[in-house]
Amino acid sequence: MTKLSSRLIGLAAILVSAVVFLVPFIFIIITAFKDKQQAALLDFSWPNGFHLWSNLVEVVTTRNWMMVTAFINSTILTVASVTLLVIFAAMVGFVLARRKTRFNGLIEFLILAGLMIPPAVVPTIWLLQGIGLFGKLHGLILIEVAYGLPFSIILYRAFIATIPRELDEAAIIDGARPLDVFFRVILPLLWPVTVTNIVVQSVGVFNDFTNPLYYLPGNANATVQLTLYNFQSQFNTSYNLLFTNILLITIPPLLVFLFFNRHIVAGMTAGAVKG
Repeated sequence: MTKLSSRLIGLAAILVSAVVFLVPFIFIIITAFKDKQQAALLDFSWPNGFHLWSNLVEVVTTRNWMMVTAFINSTILTVASVTLLVIFAAMVGFVLARRKTRFNGLIEFLILAGLMIPPAVVPTIWLLQGIGLFGKLHGLILIEVAYGLPFSIILYRAFIATIPRELDEAAIIDGARPLDVFFRVILPLLWPVTVTNIVVQSVGVFNDFTNPLYYLPGNANATVQLTLYNFQSQFNTSYNLLFTNILLITIPPLLVFLFFNRHIVAGMTAGAVKG
């Protein structure tokens, strides 16, 4: 393949990506500026007036300020889930990379199974009801941690395999205990993959729609994605408010992704050399 054809293929890929991602986002922004009558047309016409502020006020104050409650719940859910994910996944990845036993193959098979097999909703609800965690935020935090662990463990295990064992041995000779070796020597070296894990899991948990719908019912437990139901029903949909809501809840994860985009690529490729 010549250099010119490679550039043409790359340019075509960029154009296709721009169409796939930018056109829907532009449509969301334009519709959020319209009033209810014009937004109901669902076309790409220019807004007749500036209605974004009034749409924002109505979205935020609807159903006794549910949007504010939803942002608080989603923030607590995301921060707690990702914090536990980083700590547990890094520790499991460290043990799997450093301690070779006859059970390693079985454990790694179970981790891959957790990545490939879809979760069973009804047995999970039954279990949560049995231990008194159904419909509670900390119950959903444990669900998000369990669903995100396989991917995170694989990332950490591949990265830790590239760290020389001599660092562990030097720390042990200096008198460090196993927990000291992990928290004071290994964990600071995991920063690139930790940033990747934080960004990917934060966006996934913050944008999660199905798990809060199944495991966290009730208006007081609403997350940002479930607020979309406020403006859509079987017989009446306020598209101007619906798209304003979408625009509002898209901004936080979009900013996080854009700010850490370079670190994501570096972290994903850091463990690909050896593992």
